[in-house]
Amino acid sequence: MSDCIFCKIIAKEIPATLLYEDDYVLVFMDSGPIIKGHALVIPKHHYDLITETPDAILVQLHSTAKRIATAQMNGLGADGVNIMQNNGAAAGQEVPHIHVHVIPRFIGDGHHWNWNPRTYDDLDERAKLAEKIKNHL
Repeated sequence: MSDCIFCKIIAKEIPATLLYEDDYVLVFMDSGPIIKGHALVIPKHHYDLITETPDAILVQLHSTAKRIATAQMNGLGADGVNIMQNNGAAAGQEVPHIHVHVIPRFIGDGHHWNWNPRTYDDLDERAKLAEKIKNHL
């Protein structure tokens, strides 16, 4: 895609600090890290959402994310790692090219996710929503 910033990074039209590259994926440092050492794993072929991405590419993305997480823990001394992937603007996806965030975490790093658990009105509501999902599997 000619207007995709990640496709431009793949084509070496935009500079990036590369960590890893193979035939399927490219990994580079996020220029606006949540925590220093934050990396992005992207496929070399353009796909937008996870629902459009072939399973074989998803395997490559996540096995590479595992490899990067291991390197962050061993190389940076990270105490843990967040691995996340957003789909669509409503979910926080800012670049419409599927990508996996691999974020090193350190005890006391000061970052906190804004996670506010909610509840269902009742078990019937939860069961009805589950049925709607099951009908499309």
